[in-house]
Amino acid sequence: MTTMDRLVGAGVDRIDGPAKVRGTAPYAYEQDPGEPIAHLAVVQSTVNRGRISRLDPSRAEALPGVLAVLTPANAPRLGKGLASDLPVLQSLDVHYQGQVVAAVVAETSEIAKAAVGAIAVGYDAEPPDVALSPDREDLYAPEKLMAGFATDSIIGDVDGALAAAVVSIDATYETPTQHHNPIEMHTSMARWDGDSLTLWDADQGPHNIVNDLVTGFGLDAGQVRVISPYVGGAFGSKAFTHPNQMLAAMAARVVGRTVVYELTRQQMFSLVGHRTPTIQRLRLGADPEGRLTAISHEVVEHTARIAEFAEQTATPTRVLYAAPHRRTTHRLARLDVPPPTIMRAPGETPGMFALESAMDELAVVLGLDPVELRIRNEPERDPERDLPWSTRNLVECLRTGAERFGWAGRDLRPGVRTEGRWLVGTGVASATYPTRRRKAQCRISVDGAGRYVVEIDGSDIGTGAWTALTQIAADALGTDMASVELRIGDSRLPFAGGAGGSTGLASWGTAIVFTARDLRKQLDEQHGGQPPAGGLSVDGELPGESPHAKTHSMHAYGAHFVEVRVDRDSGEVRVPRATSVYDAGTIVNAKTARSQLLGGFSMGVSMALHEGSVTDERYGHYVNHDLAEYHVATNADIGEIDISWLDVDDQLANPIGLKGIGEIGITGAAAAVANAYWHATRLRIRDLPITPDKYFRELGES
Repeated sequence: MTTMDRLVGAGVDRIDGPAKVRGTAPYAYEQDPGEPIAHLAVVQSTVNRGRISRLDPSRAEALPGVLAVLTPANAPRLGKGLASDLPVLQSLDVHYQGQVVAAVVAETSEIAKAAVGAIAVGYDAEPPDVALSPDREDLYAPEKLMAGFATDSIIGDVDGALAAAVVSIDATYETPTQHHNPIEMHTSMARWDGDSLTLWDADQGPHNIVNDLVTGFGLDAGQVRVISPYVGGAFGSKAFTHPNQMLAAMAARVVGRTVVYELTRQQMFSLVGHRTPTIQRLRLGADPEGRLTAISHEVVEHTARIAEFAEQTATPTRVLYAAPHRRTTHRLARLDVPPPTIMRAPGETPGMFALESAMDELAVVLGLDPVELRIRNEPERDPERDLPWSTRNLVECLRTGAERFGWAGRDLRPGVRTEGRWLVGTGVASATYPTRRRKAQCRISVDGAGRYVVEIDGSDIGTGAWTALTQIAADALGTDMASVELRIGDSRLPFAGGAGGSTGLASWGTAIVFTARDLRKQLDEQHGGQPPAGGLSVDGELPGESPHAKTHSMHAYGAHFVEVRVDRDSGEVRVPRATSVYDAGTIVNAKTARSQLLGGFSMGVSMALHEGSVTDERYGHYVNHDLAEYHVATNADIGEIDISWLDVDDQLANPIGLKGIGEIGITGAAAAVANAYWHATRLRIRDLPITPDKYFRELGES
């Protein structure tokens, strides 16, 4: 196969596309276990903190078709060592509103849901503590942040440099609680065969779920099989085990039948995590030419009382711009809320909103083009680790994006461009996300006819992994895609970490490349380059991060340019066009990559203008816990999006040269929208989302 024939980089159609269009690709709820399926529904707590004082299941148990009612009094005991909210139905204590306090197993989903309403529950409740504020006396510094980042980082004399700065800004930005809303709700179907458990599941990696089931049910790893070949979106909510997997397995053991549990859309707002709200104080100091002298980024966010989750919100501030004096800190409040979890680009997404908004505000004070301000503060080395970059092309992203968008000649003054009732503005923001890879194992077999089977427990959560991994394998094996059969989404396959952290293709693809190299070497050295009649199988392994990760700083980059229009009478906001340019290394599939990057940016628009879970501080619940009132961007909200990338790979990161694209698209996007909104209206809204009511609020205060 010549270089011109390489499959990596081509815009190949999804190989799983026909099955999905025809409805023959089986998702978790659609599996056929070969026997009648029982259905599970749950009773959820209506208080945030307290204890169950009364629980009477008798009316539910008497309903025809009810097979069992599980409560803390009769549910099977789970093993010790389960984290967070996984010890479901193990105690009468209540830790958050929406916690499962009973479960019904019935012949049909309708019977199960009807029986839920027949269970009487009472509580001894305490007032909920759900309000996050930066002046709480109980804020604390976690030992570590998510993904192992240091909680605080302080370099130089930040306060002194801020006090001495010729130009400075001091602003506080807020992002709300946000909830994942993939198309497919979380679903688990469980079946026991003796002491062995099979779980068909909607998750981001079967191996991620196995250990919790082993711990909870006292099994060996070989007794648990988790299968998830097709997943209908995730955004982080399906990366870890949640109560649904534990409940389905528990109920199946009790009734001796296959049990399926599909969450309702409303239950997605309490049982599978959320993005923590943040309060972020940004202080920037600069000289008259706009070169930063000091950066301070202090973050306050919440975690659950029963489980610590410390989002690494300020970490992009540690690496994006040069400044000799730097401080980033994180403080948590333990509240009576469901446990938070990762949500697309955790940390970077809310953190970049604050940092890139602050950079725009600094540019305004300086009277400097915001693109030029970013370019003037381009660091030669990683400011945090003092290491060279593997590759870094943020400046080229900014310049290329400005040219494609038509940035030249932009009037720095806000509120001067109108078209009829519309106030028109443009904004810019940078994007960044770390480049990593994780341990992964792979098996490649070839038969005597030259047909290959590639096995690895990766997951396709809708991103195109089925296709991209087949492209990588075909190139590495020197064959065509039709000669490669890919098997993924099954914990019986060789180990691979879950889809998350933009590590999927970097990890799984590298493991495939290494294994393919070993296979081809054995074929060349032992079989004259041809597969033997009896076939050949090779197991390979990627041990983990790149050896260059300790000597170089590795990140993907991007730049967003956005046009915003605001109706001067109603405050309605529209984003008719945008341009995003990325430095993301090798692009494996041009077609699916564009969709990924467009989707990430669209999710950033949704974050800027729509998404926010509203907490009733009196009663402790999320008021808008469905898609009627928790608004997400739809087709009508997204205008013309110009997506492109630089043709630069990163061989220090992995032999494919890719950096990962799952998360880079959303980082910075909300800030670009907010900055364009200011340019259109002269109004600076620092608390997301930017809804029409805030237009009138700011008008009244201006």
